[in-house]
Amino acid sequence: MRTPTDHAVEAPLPDARAMRVAIVVSRFNEDITMRLRDGAVEALTVAGAAAEAIEIFEVPGAFEIPWAARAAASTGRFEAVVCLGCVIRGETYHFELVCNESAAGVSRVALDHETPVANAILTVENEAQAWARAEDKGRDAARVAVEMARLLEAQS
Repeated sequence: MRTPTDHAVEAPLPDARAMRVAIVVSRFNEDITMRLRDGAVEALTVAGAAAEAIEIFEVPGAFEIPWAARAAASTGRFEAVVCLGCVIRGETYHFELVCNESAAGVSRVALDHETPVANAILTVENEAQAWARAEDKGRDAARVAVEMARLLEAQS
């Protein structure tokens, strides 16, 4: 637990050995989302997760991510779920709908299934912003998922 005087320092990767992680990734804006996926897989591997312990579920778009995350979480096979996608603002209100509903759905999965679910669905104004975040946010999501799974494990 941090105190108000602590300084934020990037923590080392949590230990992901013997941990199974589901990665749900959208194919929409595929070049960007596959970069997110690669960053997440790399972070999990560096943290000790075995390649066969990382299962990837591809879905058409960000709106479908919560459904696949729920399906993965409900199996009980995974200690954590990582959700990856990219929604780039367009000219219509559709951007807000997809962003809000995908975020709400991902949060609901975590709460309903008591499974750590990391949300790295990028919601950006343009493609340049997406590329600037693509690799790091995938890694960050993997880190968050493992850290929260270890916290849940410690509380059990």
